[in-house]
Amino acid sequence: MQDFAERFYKSKQWQRCRASYIKQAGGLCEACLKQGRYVPGEIVHHKILLTAFNINDADVTMNFNNLELLCRKCHGEEHGKGIRRFTVDELGRVTAF
Repeated sequence: MQDFAERFYKSKQWQRCRASYIKQAGGLCEACLKQGRYVPGEIVHHKILLTAFNINDADVTMNFNNLELLCRKCHGEEHGKGIRRFTVDELGRVTAF
């Protein structure tokens, strides 16, 4: 978690928003559900990445249209889109960046 976001994620406002969104989403990972899988959701993900510039904008932080309930696997994949954190050489050895 980024330093600028720690206070936000610990706030009572976010905790209430998060709980309400989980209830509305039915407690299941929305990405898995689209693929016909029933997996419990664990993380309320912001579709628009939170930054130091938008952390105080409720239209970004608390707007249900910007939220998505994901399982840990899908959340990791969402944050890893387009980012390779390792390479594999011709001998199959993995090297981290």
